[in-house]
Amino acid sequence: MDVQSSRVKAVKSSPSMAVSVLAKQMLAKGEPVINLALGEPDYNVPAHVIEAAYQAMLAGNNHYTAPNGLEVLRQAIVDKFARENDLAYGLDEICVGNGAKQLLFNAFLATLEEGDEVITPAPYWVSYTDMAMLNGGVPVVIPCGAEQGFKVTPEQLEAAITPRTRWVMLNSPNNPSGAIFTREEFAALGKVLERHPNVLVISDEIYEHIVLGYQPFVSFVTACPQLRERTLLINGVSKAYAMTGYRLGYAAGPKDLIVAMNKTQSQTTTCPSSISQLAAVAALNGPQGFVRDANREYQARGALVVDGLAQIPGLKLQMPQGAFYAFPEVSAFIGKRTPDGQVISNDTELSAYLLREGKVATVPGSAFGVEPYVRLSFATSRQELEQALGQLREAFAALA
Repeated sequence: MDVQSSRVKAVKSSPSMAVSVLAKQMLAKGEPVINLALGEPDYNVPAHVIEAAYQAMLAGNNHYTAPNGLEVLRQAIVDKFARENDLAYGLDEICVGNGAKQLLFNAFLATLEEGDEVITPAPYWVSYTDMAMLNGGVPVVIPCGAEQGFKVTPEQLEAAITPRTRWVMLNSPNNPSGAIFTREEFAALGKVLERHPNVLVISDEIYEHIVLGYQPFVSFVTACPQLRERTLLINGVSKAYAMTGYRLGYAAGPKDLIVAMNKTQSQTTTCPSSISQLAAVAALNGPQGFVRDANREYQARGALVVDGLAQIPGLKLQMPQGAFYAFPEVSAFIGKRTPDGQVISNDTELSAYLLREGKVATVPGSAFGVEPYVRLSFATSRQELEQALGQLREAFAALA
């Protein structure tokens, strides 16, 4: 019996999660796999955040909250936007969800009609297009190659907008490329969007606090305040505070959109974990030394990985400006043969080979809408990264 809907049949499971699960299965069998597939910090959660979660449980804060989250958390988020981004939001313009991913899904569920278009510059995070399709949307992918810094241009954006365009997806710092939009680049996109008043904007800023180079982070609404009333800012505590398992994301946007998103949440997960919400309050309001220290370590790890990959002949790599990924172009290896005679036809096969023979888990660029590339996370220890780089050098050298 076929139980899947046509929408579910049209999408795939998260490629990065699928590779990570396979890597963990290989590890469980005793294979020495180094998992660079998943974007998950290797640090433990800051001690004061763990203590806040513990005290919340002891105090009996173990019950449902309102769908839009606890007021104390929404106030902490309002204060964060004012303090770090010079943005003023009200409590009724904030909502929280079970991770930033659910908030993206809620936004699409609350707004998309069948056939509405979602402009998605590539490379994009693996779930954007599938989440749009699950909610009846049609992804309109704009290729943005290395020659343009992996960033969509105003001309590309203008050409992609049609009467069916509902959303434009932006992500800075970008997963997987690490690109960061400058204030001027955002402003140029904003001028295009001013001419199209029915188009909404999602700015996914989950990697805000992971900046690797000279280019500072700027929020889209900070750069384009005139578009505040049709922009949804997406953020969360997973990346900055290593709280991936807490599943706590937050969003800021126009009140009517937030109301609609809260309605969808009330009929799905009801609310985020009350414990996670109070832990997030401690993360946002507490000392921020952990965030600064983690960012310095990501900078060192990024330099280590970029230098190591530069020693592999054939790889082409731009230094990422943010997030914690390297995204080398691998066209020099397409068409080569593995030691057992298999021809590498695309980056998916190359990524599979690197896992099978090199014992390093990566994600193919095709999962992010561009190829041939592979994405490597450096959100793990320098020791593991050095070991992985050695194994990768051997695996690439074995291709003929």
